[in-house]
Amino acid sequence: MTGRGYSARRPRGTDAGAHWISYSDMMASMLLVFVLAVVYSVYQYYKILDEKTREIEAQQVALSIAQTEAENERKNNEAFRIQLQSQEEELQSARIILLSKEEELKESQESLALAEQDLANSQIILLQREQQVAELQENLNATQLKIEALVGIRPKIISDLSNALAYNNIDATIDQKTGDIKLKSYVFFDTGKYVIKQEGLELLNRFLPVYLSVLMQDDYKEYVAEIIIEGHTDSTGSYLSNLKLSQERALAVANYCLEMNGLSNSMKQKLQKIMTATGRSMSDLVYNADGTENPEASRRVEFKFRLIDTQMLQQMNDILLANSIGQQ
Repeated sequence: MTGRGYSARRPRGTDAGAHWISYSDMMASMLLVFVLAVVYSVYQYYKILDEKTREIEAQQVALSIAQTEAENERKNNEAFRIQLQSQEEELQSARIILLSKEEELKESQESLALAEQDLANSQIILLQREQQVAELQENLNATQLKIEALVGIRPKIISDLSNALAYNNIDATIDQKTGDIKLKSYVFFDTGKYVIKQEGLELLNRFLPVYLSVLMQDDYKEYVAEIIIEGHTDSTGSYLSNLKLSQERALAVANYCLEMNGLSNSMKQKLQKIMTATGRSMSDLVYNADGTENPEASRRVEFKFRLIDTQMLQQMNDILLANSIGQQ
């Protein structure tokens, strides 16, 4: 009883403090639990954060690797694109070369066709040339025979002219190499004149029939290409005045020759084709033995003839040249 009484007598404040202590302990415990929970939460947070950081770092590494791989892939694709473009360019170049080769082949085929045509034409031309050579050879042989015949014609004509002039007692000088005949001008003309004197006409009447009878005979007439009448003067006066005088004298003699009686029409036509008149002025004077001029001998008229031997020789050269070209 005593104890209960004692207990019943405890002050109310003492129970309140014990109660407060229990409450404090509870609060402390709760605080501790809270702190522990916070610490645990923080621990879990940092743990999760660390894991997430690792995951992020791993993802960043993976991303970096992926980016690197993507970059490498891009570079590879770019290199492949460049390679592909290069191959396309090479292919295009190859196509261009192929087209060029095809064009060259086409041109070569055309050239070959033209060459074959040229060859065929050349063969035809060759056959024609061979025929021409054969004809030229025949002409050459014929021309050679004519030239061989001409070799002795001039000496024969000169000999016949000399004999005919001597036989008819005609005063004329004949060149034994060329056959040129000189007639004295003072017999034909007065000094400084070109009208033929009576003496000259008489001399021409005697000389021309003899001269023409020799040149126009059947053995020679086909070989006479030209009869030339040349007028000459002495050195008195100027060259031009003497040139005019010599031409007028030669022309006067030529006119008389074509108009003289006794010539047939066929003979006149023949002379008109082959006779020419020319003046030499004082370009071919005649000199005495002491070297002085002989005026009388310088004043003269000359009759010359030209055979067709020069034409035949030219023809021979042409034939030989054509023959040489044809054989090339």
